[in-house]
Amino acid sequence: MAQYIAFSDNVEVNGQTILAFVNALPNYKDQMLITLKNHNLEDIQVERWYSQKSWLDAFKEIGEKYGVNTLFAIGKAIPENAKFPPINDLKQALESIDIAYKMNHRGGDTGYYKLIEYYENVRFAVMECKNPYPSSFDKGIIMTIARKFKPTNSILVKVEIDENFPSRLNGSDSCTYKVTW
Repeated sequence: MAQYIAFSDNVEVNGQTILAFVNALPNYKDQMLITLKNHNLEDIQVERWYSQKSWLDAFKEIGEKYGVNTLFAIGKAIPENAKFPPINDLKQALESIDIAYKMNHRGGDTGYYKLIEYYENVRFAVMECKNPYPSSFDKGIIMTIARKFKPTNSILVKVEIDENFPSRLNGSDSCTYKVTW
């Protein structure tokens, strides 16, 4: 699978997550709502559930119109607006991405976010993201989480696709990211 293709037609995403997408870029809120409407997603309610396929179609349109930097910015805003469990440190924060993802999706194979490696002493982690969302969106989510929960003696956080692995950018159903801090 590649980006924007749901793993299952039955998967749903909650309204709170869709609204996080809408509210991620306040200056583009009207355009986001129009795009959602174009894909039969109207009057979004926080507690309701909606077709992931429709949402992915809207995501794709946003990506095509506004580019990967916009998708990255939306991803960066998601942790500020979606449901997440309580978090105490960076390792737990990276692991919590999958918990939050599963809290906000239901109804079949939704995919996952998995912390593959974590080496606090050398400030390096590896995340595997197997889901239908755009790669730059996932990068934004990981970036915000890593920045928010990095150790206090860390200054710079870097997140990049590990090109030694297949990625959704070339048709795979997952991307692997290297995280340094």
